[in-house]
Amino acid sequence: MADSLTLEVANLMVNVLTGIYSEETGNPQPLRITTTVDLRPAERYLPETPLSASKNYMDLKFAATQAIPDGVHFTLIEALADHICETLFLQDERVLAVTVKIVKLAISEAGEDIGMTLRRERRA
Repeated sequence: MADSLTLEVANLMVNVLTGIYSEETGNPQPLRITTTVDLRPAERYLPETPLSASKNYMDLKFAATQAIPDGVHFTLIEALADHICETLFLQDERVLAVTVKIVKLAISEAGEDIGMTLRRERRA
């Protein structure tokens, strides 16, 4: 089995223009976004290993918050997840795969999680 390194930023609360119904369009919807990135790990991580041997967690947070373009309406949350994946692939060539889970909070009636998970692997 090969070594692996997975970084995660979980349960970010983000307001995004998304949806297909008239009551959804024009107003940002609250989403809960979890982003997971699989990286090629370093050979070893010692106490003095610098951050450059891994990836800054804030890059994952940025991709799911500030990298979302203002004023763009994502009809499907799948398109938003795809945008987050592409942002992370462009940031760092060591990113092997990205998984984005998005929960649409506004449509929950009894605390259930309603949403989707998209996993993309780096294409050659």
